[in-house]
Amino acid sequence: MRAPELERVIRRASDRRTEAAEHCDLCGEPVPAEHRHLLDTANQDVQCCCQACSLLFERDAASEGHYRRLPRRRKRLPPVPTETIGVPVGIAYVVAHAGGVVVAHYPSPVGPTESELEPARWQALLDEVPDLRDMDTDVEALLVNTAHGAREFWLVPIDDCFRLVALVRGEWRGLSGGSTVWPEIERFFTELTERT
Repeated sequence: MRAPELERVIRRASDRRTEAAEHCDLCGEPVPAEHRHLLDTANQDVQCCCQACSLLFERDAASEGHYRRLPRRRKRLPPVPTETIGVPVGIAYVVAHAGGVVVAHYPSPVGPTESELEPARWQALLDEVPDLRDMDTDVEALLVNTAHGAREFWLVPIDDCFRLVALVRGEWRGLSGGSTVWPEIERFFTELTERT
């Protein structure tokens, strides 16, 4: 995630503006609080879009277009053996890219830290968790929360992951996170709901 993109996500997550204050990044039309997002594949930037622009870029997963509409699917997964892929921290998300590269991202107070996963480890996880086999490259992620005794595993669109990164970056205080970040992370996961 690039710095300008992260700054924009943080501003949106912490800003308490009115519902019509956000605008489509493509045409400038106002968008409601609940709106769709596009992935600009050229620079891996997530952009807000209005309903009309969202429909323009409705494509399937095999699309080679410059913009890809993010899916809305959220699916709670059974426990995922994160040791298979070597996730070293309690909160992470993993994105498989169209070129075959799989990257784990770890939210932190300075933004996400990234590490590329070994292909054999990722394949081993796909063998163990069949629900991950139909994860849409570039636009969906495996989201993991095992921090503080939690056991939550989700298949989510990447904009959910970016919201979590913005939350951690905006709320983290000191070395351990402070008193507000962990309740906010817990609330974030409590508010995730399955949708197709």
